[in-house]
Amino acid sequence: MTIASTSRDLLLLNGPNLGTLGTREPGIYGTTTLAQVEETVAELLARAGYGLRSEQHDGEGELIRALHKHRDTVAAVVNPGALMIAGWSLRDALADYPAPWAEVHISNVWARESFRHNSVVSPLAVGVIAGFGTHGYELAAQALVRRLESAAQGEAK
Repeated sequence: MTIASTSRDLLLLNGPNLGTLGTREPGIYGTTTLAQVEETVAELLARAGYGLRSEQHDGEGELIRALHKHRDTVAAVVNPGALMIAGWSLRDALADYPAPWAEVHISNVWARESFRHNSVVSPLAVGVIAGFGTHGYELAAQALVRRLESAAQGEAK
């Protein structure tokens, strides 16, 4: 899904099971749907002069193809879901992604089961946001825009 595409697009990439947001374990993940997240982030980015491309896939290979397809985006917000734990191929694709990206988790993964406490992708991210519900997507997008704007101002000097 592409929303208000510009040459300054951010990628919103969501992994396994995140397409069921709004109905999946609402006590953990809330009732906001992925479509609502996409709309909110798109509006936030549009106000800053950026567009949004959004993809959600349940398979690791599809996520990797999406990263390759959107290499021209200026940044990415990535919720790898459970692939954070053992998604080594996704990790390698994220290592090759040429723009800054932030990892987002709706729940505080470190307050949950111990198997969720280690991420193979986190060391590659410019930042990690976890535990703020779907608002974490907005926080990540804002942080990336600020980073992009700061870098642009630095280049202009």
